[in-house]
Amino acid sequence: SVQNKRQPTSKEEWSMEPLRLLSVDPSDRGSQRCRLGPGMMSALGVHLGSPLLVSVSGGSCLCTAWPRADLAEGFLQMDLKCFSPSLLSELPSHLSLDPAQLTPVVCSKLKGVRITVIVQSVDFRKRTPHRLVHELVKDTLKGVCVHDGFLINLEDFDTEIKYVVIESISPESDSAGFITSKTAVEIAGVQTLRHYRSQLQERHTVQLGGLEEVSASLREMLKLPLLYPSTLSSLGVSCPRGVLLVGPPGVGKTLLVRQVVGEVGASLVVVRGPEVVGARPGESEETLRAVFERARSAADEGPCVLFLDELDSLCPRRTSSSAPENRLVAQLLTLMDGMNQSDRFLIVGATNRPDSLDPALRRPGRFDREIIIGAPTLQQRKAILSVLCERMPVCPSVNLTALAQTTTGYVGADLSALCREAAMHAIREDSKQLVSMKHFHEALKSVRPSCLRSSMGRTELSPVTWEQIGGLDDVKLKLRQSIEWPMAHPEAFVRLGLCQPRGVLLYGPPGCAKTTLVKAAATSSNCAFLSVSGADLYSPYVGDSEKALAQLFHQARACAPSILFLDEIDSLIGSRSHSQTPNSVQTRLLSVLLNEMDGIGLKTHERRGTEKILQAEGVEESLTPEQLDCQEVCNKDVMVVAATNRPDCLDSALLRPGRLDHIIYVPPPDHEARLAVLKVCTKRMPVGADVRLEDLAAKTELFSGADLENLCKEAALLALLDGNMEASDIKHTHFLRSLSKMSSSLTAQQIHKYETPPR
Repeated sequence: SVQNKRQPTSKEEWSMEPLRLLSVDPSDRGSQRCRLGPGMMSALGVHLGSPLLVSVSGGSCLCTAWPRADLAEGFLQMDLKCFSPSLLSELPSHLSLDPAQLTPVVCSKLKGVRITVIVQSVDFRKRTPHRLVHELVKDTLKGVCVHDGFLINLEDFDTEIKYVVIESISPESDSAGFITSKTAVEIAGVQTLRHYRSQLQERHTVQLGGLEEVSASLREMLKLPLLYPSTLSSLGVSCPRGVLLVGPPGVGKTLLVRQVVGEVGASLVVVRGPEVVGARPGESEETLRAVFERARSAADEGPCVLFLDELDSLCPRRTSSSAPENRLVAQLLTLMDGMNQSDRFLIVGATNRPDSLDPALRRPGRFDREIIIGAPTLQQRKAILSVLCERMPVCPSVNLTALAQTTTGYVGADLSALCREAAMHAIREDSKQLVSMKHFHEALKSVRPSCLRSSMGRTELSPVTWEQIGGLDDVKLKLRQSIEWPMAHPEAFVRLGLCQPRGVLLYGPPGCAKTTLVKAAATSSNCAFLSVSGADLYSPYVGDSEKALAQLFHQARACAPSILFLDEIDSLIGSRSHSQTPNSVQTRLLSVLLNEMDGIGLKTHERRGTEKILQAEGVEESLTPEQLDCQEVCNKDVMVVAATNRPDCLDSALLRPGRLDHIIYVPPPDHEARLAVLKVCTKRMPVGADVRLEDLAAKTELFSGADLENLCKEAALLALLDGNMEASDIKHTHFLRSLSKMSSSLTAQQIHKYETPPR
């Protein structure tokens, strides 16, 4: 029975018994009492009314020790009278405490205390005299044990004063003390509960990686008009009204605003575009006016930022057909123009579709500054991964630099999903739950860059290594020079003044591994791979094809360095000199392709990183120009790789240096190359000991790589036919029989035509 249960006799035994936290007794509310068993009080060395600091998950509470009425052991009840700000929300129930979390505290009489008063409403703060607030607070705090930085709960007194924040105590050498009638109480300020909760929420924001420069620039722009408005007024200039953040989805715009606002010490009023739109006429404008009034009232208590998230849904470009949207845009413009110097709040907007905004918003006096946050660069991805992995049990063998190189085109949200997926793999496989490089590689298979999820050129690329392609050593070397070298050795390219080629054209007879070579190059370079065909581009509507090609380049630049593969480019884009109709779709597509490759189609919001913006804003550079060049040598352009077996049909403007820089001929395999292809094709086949690949290579002149692969397949089928599906190996006779039934797909005349360069 419970009564016969042996009670602990020593302090060490008491420390082994956990305490179950129960809800406070109604009669103890507002008393600051902590109820526990007399045995535990004796073990802790505390007496009746002794101060006790109770540490729970998420914070601490300062109480006075009192025995339970039933003298039962193993339970704890405490009144949240003086507690840390993190416990402002309700204390978790069914919580077990270790006795080591209970610490006796010495509370001496305090000479003075500096506080901030938290009230319920703005009206009470404005209308109540400071002297009356001081008298109310001093009376309610008399006889209370307080801790530096803690909150005192005054809700039980049924007044507008809800909490008191202990900013500092005197003497400063003590962390806790006892307030008497002789304690001097100084009120540092009066805030509303909503304003304090907002500041408290922004204080615990998630740390961001890779956005230090943008954060510093935004912090400076917020501090000046919010904290020092008189300085600008003395110079005769007006405060900036608004800041517009532009960047792709998932790059961290919303988190950046929350972090910087918390660092500045301002309150945040968040409004998302769809929340404002109402059903009845005039409701949206009324809601928007109420939002500005709420920001204005919050600014009366201190600096405030009005954050308009997804601004493009709130204020799209005005048209003649949508009257409600036009009225809403006009209302926002009117409200921003109606702001004066006394309005101590700043407007921050965020969008990933800046071209959809109404142009009237993007002028000085409304959104004065625009900060463009591009897709993270290599160094920024490494910084983001470092922040994410700080909270994870990561093996020391995890190479964040290699991960950053592999995650080209990933934004912050993608990297967060990657780490989460890697942790899930670790939980499934490893009982120790340590995340290793193997788990990250598994996660990379399922988490792809979000910018490619809706891309028409997205391709599930099966990995192809250079060893899987027989022969063609010269072609492999030229492709590696064009694609791999700029990413692996950027410092060498910068030292010699080289830049990455704009494009590569592979031409040659059919079946000679042009497409396979491109796949191998994309696999070895760890870059994004987009492939497009004529069926993806051509549309019955005028202008759709050109728009689709421009959008494809936009998506490729968003995840640069990337490879945009145009297979059978002669069917997509022909030659203008051979065209019967000068204004055909092929001609227009050629014009778009030339402009995109020359960089004319690059939009300002497609910038990567933040260095260019910060230099324009006057922020000191953190990296030297040489370091930036090395960092971005492969991020400036999209590598266009085209393949064709009809090079004579291409326009000459496409084949000049600066567009398709490297024109590489992929020849049919010679004797040595055919032998290498046969070795690759038969590597996984159980060939017999009598098979002589050298003889087969000599007898397969004018055979392409595809012909040789088909030869091996036909020989394997003949072996199954002869062995009634029981064959265990492939004989040399099977290859000879297969060869007798086949003929080469290439002719000498055809090869001679290809050996003439297309220029």
